[in-house]
Amino acid sequence: MTLSYLNDWIHNFFGLSPETQTKIFASVFVIVLGFLLKKIIEKYLIRPIEDIHDRYRWNKTLTYFNGVVVFVIVGRIWFEGLQSLATFFGLLSAGAAIALKDPLVSLVGWLFIIIRKPFEEGDRIEIGNSKGDVIDIRLFQFSLMEIGNWVDAENSTGRVIHIPNGEIFTKSLANYTKGFQFIWHEIPVVVTFESDWKKAKKLLEEIADKNTVHLSKDAEKNLKEANQKFMIFYSILTPKIFTKVKDSGVCLTMRYLCNPRKRRVTEELIWEDILTEFVNHNDIDFAYPTQRFYNNLTEGKGK
Repeated sequence: MTLSYLNDWIHNFFGLSPETQTKIFASVFVIVLGFLLKKIIEKYLIRPIEDIHDRYRWNKTLTYFNGVVVFVIVGRIWFEGLQSLATFFGLLSAGAAIALKDPLVSLVGWLFIIIRKPFEEGDRIEIGNSKGDVIDIRLFQFSLMEIGNWVDAENSTGRVIHIPNGEIFTKSLANYTKGFQFIWHEIPVVVTFESDWKKAKKLLEEIADKNTVHLSKDAEKNLKEANQKFMIFYSILTPKIFTKVKDSGVCLTMRYLCNPRKRRVTEELIWEDILTEFVNHNDIDFAYPTQRFYNNLTEGKGK
């Protein structure tokens, strides 16, 4: 009697038929039940997982699964007149394709990211003009902890960038850590023309070997693993010093492999060794842009 009176009151006040009221109450019940079940599973099954990455992925999977199940059940409540679930999804997809073009593209982008895995949480990537470490992947967007920009050597800026998943189809993507997990880095060292550049080159080779030899061994092992997935071929993984003449002197460029996240650290260690070593040699001087006048008579070169 009380329930019937409540139904009549709602019908008179809001204009909702008893059938519509039943659907609303059933939908709310399904949503609340799904929310409670999700919280219970999180508390007793997911939170005890010690590994942070595994816990994060299981929590994401549960969120998506719960959302899909609740969505389908609620859809069936409101469209129970449709005999085929495929018909329901067909009508839904047609409407979404027209009204929600960008979110739909992002949703397809999410499926591509999950299935093809061009990047995962923890990878360092560059997409378009944005660079950073992937910290989250959701249905419609992924998030990066930004690196570079106004900060030198691609260190973190502290900003979080949210990028629509659809951009995976329209912008170029570079992954620093997928496949071959090292990058090539170069440090140019310019010495004067009067310096003993051959000695300087020998010193730089020793400094490079000192700071990067262990990385070369790790890179060789990683390269063998990467060759199974990608056509990556490097004949030389050890550090190399290249010689080039510039306006102000002889440029000796040190090229070596390094961890993408330790580029600034390795560069600092190498520069400190260079400064410490060069100060002990009077026949080696750093060059910098200067203006110079030539006089053949004073330099003993004749007229």
